[in-house]
Amino acid sequence: MNIAIILAGGTGSRMGADKPKQFIEVLGKPIIQYTLEAFQRHPEVDVIEVVCIASHVEYMRELVNGAGVSKAKYICEGGPTFQESVMRGIESLKGRASDDDVVLIHYGASPFTSETVISDAIRVCREKGNASPAAPMLYLTARRSDCEKTTEWLDRDLVMRLNTPQALRYGYAVDLYERATRDGWLDRVDPHTVSLMLAMGEPVYFSLDESANIKITTPSDLRLFEGWILAGKQHAEGGAE
Repeated sequence: MNIAIILAGGTGSRMGADKPKQFIEVLGKPIIQYTLEAFQRHPEVDVIEVVCIASHVEYMRELVNGAGVSKAKYICEGGPTFQESVMRGIESLKGRASDDDVVLIHYGASPFTSETVISDAIRVCREKGNASPAAPMLYLTARRSDCEKTTEWLDRDLVMRLNTPQALRYGYAVDLYERATRDGWLDRVDPHTVSLMLAMGEPVYFSLDESANIKITTPSDLRLFEGWILAGKQHAEGGAE
């Protein structure tokens, strides 16, 4: 099976809203619903698990039922940190997933992901054991010396932007987090599964990414997403004519 683990456990403090950002409505639907629908539509995704902030678990149950997200078989409560939420999602699948199943770890507030991105993450993971959507750095890049200036540029040809959905064989994911817990890595890395892998010396294999595949983090991202949805509707209506 291919199982999408959708992370909806964050508070979204940088958004400055009165609710977690994944639940902010855009044109009548919460952001996470758009994300769930992308995986619901994908022909290779068999099951969706939502790892949800405790305050919204019942809301999430109502949402997936009302929106017809039939692949969302499992909803579990997230933890206080990113890594603990991922661990809870993985542990919740014990007895439900086999070692060779692929899990796709993805942010609930990343609704731009496409069928192409999801498909290639699955393909590379099946071949290599893991995958992260990756894209070359297109802009001039510098190392920050402080908050005001830089004195050193970085060769952008040596830099890749890593993204989600991060795909791993389920058995590998279980082993990775067991070792990370035992060896004390979880509090020492940035909040990403791939950053944990790299810190532990694990190879990360690149799959295709797209520039539009961004995570909604700030109010400007929210406006961009609203414009993207409106543009898609206008294009569809124009095509229907």
